[in-house]
Amino acid sequence: MHSEHNKIISDKLNISLKQVENTVNLISEGATIPFISRYRKEVTGSLDEVRIAEIKDLSEKLNELEKRRENILSSIEKQGKLTDDIKIKIEATYDLQELEDLYLPYKQKKKTRAVKAKEKGLEPLAVTILEQNINDIENEALKFLNKDVETVEEALQGAKDIIAEQINEDKRARDAVRREFKYTAKVYSKLIKSKIEEAAKYEDYFDFEEPLNKIPSHRLLAVLRGANEGFLRVKIQPDENKALEKLDRIFLKGDTDATAFVQDAIDDAYKRLLLPSVENEFTKIAKEKADAQAIKVFADNLRQLLLAPPLGEQRILAIDPGYRTGCKVVCLDEHGNLLHNETVYPHPPQKETFQAAKKISSLVSTYKIDAVAIGNGTASRETEQFVKQKIRFDKDVKVFVVSEDGASVYSASKIAREEFPDYDVTVRGAVSIGRRLADPLAELVKIDPKSIGVGQYQHDVDQKELQKSLDYVVESCVNAVGAELNTASKHLLTYVSGLGEQLARNIVDYRTENGSFKSRKELKKVKRLGDKAFEQCAGFLRIRNAENPLDNTAVHPESYHIVEKMAKDNRVSLEEFIKSSDIRKKVNLKNYISDTVGMPTLTDIMKELEKPGRDPRQQAKIFEFSKDVFSIDDLKIGMILPGIVTNITNFGAFVDIGVKQDGLVHISNIKNEFIKNPADVLKLHQHVKVKVISIDTVKKRIGLSMKDV
Repeated sequence: MHSEHNKIISDKLNISLKQVENTVNLISEGATIPFISRYRKEVTGSLDEVRIAEIKDLSEKLNELEKRRENILSSIEKQGKLTDDIKIKIEATYDLQELEDLYLPYKQKKKTRAVKAKEKGLEPLAVTILEQNINDIENEALKFLNKDVETVEEALQGAKDIIAEQINEDKRARDAVRREFKYTAKVYSKLIKSKIEEAAKYEDYFDFEEPLNKIPSHRLLAVLRGANEGFLRVKIQPDENKALEKLDRIFLKGDTDATAFVQDAIDDAYKRLLLPSVENEFTKIAKEKADAQAIKVFADNLRQLLLAPPLGEQRILAIDPGYRTGCKVVCLDEHGNLLHNETVYPHPPQKETFQAAKKISSLVSTYKIDAVAIGNGTASRETEQFVKQKIRFDKDVKVFVVSEDGASVYSASKIAREEFPDYDVTVRGAVSIGRRLADPLAELVKIDPKSIGVGQYQHDVDQKELQKSLDYVVESCVNAVGAELNTASKHLLTYVSGLGEQLARNIVDYRTENGSFKSRKELKKVKRLGDKAFEQCAGFLRIRNAENPLDNTAVHPESYHIVEKMAKDNRVSLEEFIKSSDIRKKVNLKNYISDTVGMPTLTDIMKELEKPGRDPRQQAKIFEFSKDVFSIDDLKIGMILPGIVTNITNFGAFVDIGVKQDGLVHISNIKNEFIKNPADVLKLHQHVKVKVISIDTVKKRIGLSMKDV
């Protein structure tokens, strides 16, 4: 059966069958996506992470379909209704929709009107009427009166119910209505009158319609959210006349009284059964599609956030700004350990500006601080101005403003309590801000990605799909950067290929008991870390100053013998070989190809030796807001201001210009030419110049443009 699955995956993704088979085998043996994409290029034909993930997802979906098929066959068999014909049809399909359609007539139903009518013996009457050869249907109905059916009206109503259900379960009818939905359906939404007060934010959707095949994902999700919250009535419906015409064409024949009766049954089947059922189906499909787009936007944004440039190992003074409650100040060493914390009050109401400046100056010199990190929440601009204007540094101390999205979630979390049992949430929040500057990835993995605030509608989309996608992004980013085996936190190690929570904890326990790891080989001494886990994780873990210099590179231990042979063939030590690009340039890679090692692996090894252990991320850059703008009241139309991109959606990008309220650059105002997706042009945390084009102080909305700036 699974060879059939691989063929379907190959056709659908346009990837050769061999590549699909090999990839599916690796996954089933427990290999992770980062491991396969980096260390098994010969086997997969150099597929990247995205393609491998697509193969994995599709393979899982086909396995689920297989389970459903088995359940359906066994259910029909138990009823004693499994004919060869239906069995062949069920076994031939790989379309879930079609599978459910084939099962529909056999599905155990609640007592529907048709079921009750059949129990009263009215099925033969329905069959006769459906043939449409008789004119006097009342006379025909008389034959079916009995103790359960007392009148002709009752008999005919029962026959109509049976015909309506038969039409509803007819695959041709369902497909005809589906086609109508596909081409003519519109999304309609109306305000629920009694809710006009609370529903203000859905004003755009009080009387709204848009073709289903044109509505963008964010609008569909907004409408559905309005319906979930009880403010809007939403329906998705096709052109009714066209749908009924199509059904008439399928079921009407001749021109008798029976034909007119069947036409009534078609109307009833459509409105009562087909329409609600297919509407649910299309709502679900449209919602899944919108979810997938929203999740993709979120995942792309999260990837950029996690791979944001780190400042690196520097001593940082971090400030979580505030007015009345003061600014929490912490000093961290180059490994992110907390050295000191206290609170200063440079802003009103206390306004102890002089004391605060003196205090911070003395902390900077006492703890040999290299950089200052200021959270971008309340009082951020004032704190940044205070630090830059009032404090004299003896050396070059850089000042950064850092996003604090999710810092409050971290500071109240179990992880933060484990790390800082003796400090309150405000201190933990400030530590998180400082550590984010040093290494955004290492700090952000401690926070549930949904709380980082770079998505849109993240609470409305399918939570299981969202979680799966975000976990995959975190795993991909952690393994792209690699983790320092002797300093990485348990949370960072959890995401390293092949580890997971238990092995990450065991590694940290091993470090506590035995001190630093001297080599990657030593990992095998960690409790429950067997050969498979070692194979999956070793290449992504780095050991600085290890006995073997290859332990601080992305070269996998399984390939060390290749590099060692290259060094030996050139009559130099391993260290010299890694240091000298001149010696490496002389190597003819073809000489090192074997049954298991091909050109892709050899090329990767040489690339890695050029910059061993290098962090693939850029360097952190300083950004400055306009010195004249602090609140929305300072803005004027036409002003050109520096800003930072804080969120990217399908319809535009939000930009922080330093006034507590992000402005929106609508997709139409990003570039002079047409763009399909803002993410093609902009990146998160990108420094941009924007022009103010509209200000609404009541709704706190700022419109910005990047055109001709």
